[in-house]
Amino acid sequence: MQLLALLSAVLVISVQQLVEWKFGMAGLVGLLLLTIGIRANRPGISSAGAVLLALLVSRPAL
Repeated sequence: MQLLALLSAVLVISVQQLVEWKFGMAGLVGLLLLTIGIRANRPGISSAGAVLLALLVSRPAL
């Protein structure tokens, strides 16, 4: 059980670091909004986070 919790924490931290590295602070805010919205069962907040992440992913490369 503790191994599963440790692996889960490592996965979450890795995803957060990847999003911040690739999309910057806006990506981290989008991921945070999405996570908080899902955990709090607030569809408006999770939708805002999902839209922000979708806009960051779909923007043209510079």
